[in-house]
Amino acid sequence: MKIILKEDVANLGYKDDVVEVKNGYGRNYLIPNGKAILATTTALKNHEESLRQRAHKIAKVKADAEALAATFQGVSLTIPAKVSATGTIYGSVGAQQITDALIQAGHPVERKAVKVLETVKTLGSYTAELRFHKEVAVEIPFTVIAEGKQEEAAPAEEETAPAIEEAPAQEEAAPAEEETPAEETAPEA
Repeated sequence: MKIILKEDVANLGYKDDVVEVKNGYGRNYLIPNGKAILATTTALKNHEESLRQRAHKIAKVKADAEALAATFQGVSLTIPAKVSATGTIYGSVGAQQITDALIQAGHPVERKAVKVLETVKTLGSYTAELRFHKEVAVEIPFTVIAEGKQEEAAPAEEETAPAIEEAPAQEEAAPAEEETPAEETAPEA
């Protein structure tokens, strides 16, 4: 059965596409939920006329998508994940984690625009695809690192170096700190 999509449908097509689907999928899901209409000869003629009239709007939408995609050029992400002793990730890294990392990096994006190109269950480098228009997509490289090891290594380095440098300063500051509480209590009494 041929249908005309009224909105984007994952793994099927984009708005205004004419696609072929199985009868049950079209009649029981797409058409009743308002995601598509039956592609009759009249509907196809009306669809072609509306596309012709909206051609400049469609070109503007594509240009906007290309401009948005240009802002994501050169962006790469590092995503921390909880890891077992064997190096495998608890769960997996998916579109939601990538969306959250992009938002934290200052690149707001909708989760439905993000597609992870392969299953991420181990540490390493991977690629995700951001699709802003049916003809405009950007690939974003991301690296999955161990969450616990990164957090433990950074504080350990910070604790050892300042402790050596600050040890003499703490000894000199300790007597001064003891005197200040005594001075504060005297005026209060």
